[in-house]
Amino acid sequence: MVTSTRRLDAVYAALADHTRRAILARLAAGESTVGALAAPFAISRPAISKHLRVLEGAGLVRRTRAGRVSRCRLDARPLAGAAGWLERYRRHWEQRFDRLESYLRELQEEEKPHGHRS
Repeated sequence: MVTSTRRLDAVYAALADHTRRAILARLAAGESTVGALAAPFAISRPAISKHLRVLEGAGLVRRTRAGRVSRCRLDARPLAGAAGWLERYRRHWEQRFDRLESYLRELQEEEKPHGHRS
């Protein structure tokens, strides 16, 4: 449980930054070099590397090296745990909203005039 909790914490921490989310979105389209990943961002190459290390630490990115070229690819498996955690709460709130909707319908029915003619 501690390992899965730590992994979940790492995934959510990685997703908390818009640059890292943008990197993941780019990698969802396919493998990329670090240089190509860095191109659209107005930040330094070391900053991109730091973001990639956070994503690697969360298990969301796999990096391989061939000489001086680093290639990255998305590993979406850790997102399943994060999505599963959120799913429990989505179901909870859907049930709450369904109960609220039923209660509001009951109130509306009670407010309707019963057999009164104008």
